[in-house]
Amino acid sequence: MTPAPLEVTGADEHDDVVCQVVRGTLEAEVVLRTDDVVAFLDIHPLFLGHTLVCPVRHADTLLDLPVDGMAPLLTAAQRVARAQEAALGAQGTFVAVNNVVSQSVHHLHVHVVPRTKGDGLRGFFWPRKRYAEGERAAYGTLLREALAAG
Repeated sequence: MTPAPLEVTGADEHDDVVCQVVRGTLEAEVVLRTDDVVAFLDIHPLFLGHTLVCPVRHADTLLDLPVDGMAPLLTAAQRVARAQEAALGAQGTFVAVNNVVSQSVHHLHVHVVPRTKGDGLRGFFWPRKRYAEGERAAYGTLLREALAAG
């Protein structure tokens, strides 16, 4: 389904997959469309129903998204997660955002993946680590200081 194009400031400056879907120049299986958000099925799904929820206005990463874009993006991701449970029988969802590293499309997108017990997905996709003695507290301090600084 090709969505009706929207006039979006900045969309014409970018040629990523999401901006093409927004402009209507790339066909996608759109499941949700608002003035702020577009959500469509991933063409290489982790599980069937895997949906990408994206801001219509171009932002490369979560760090680039203006604050007023956060609520529409996360609300849409929540709606898609509920729909996956209702329509697909998912028992839950995996919701993730990559920023730069492992981000194959340079337009912010939230992965909403339907999950069921026994689906074979275990934990995260990378090896887990343990903190050395005192290391967790040190990292906590570093992050608290950075957050306090702004």
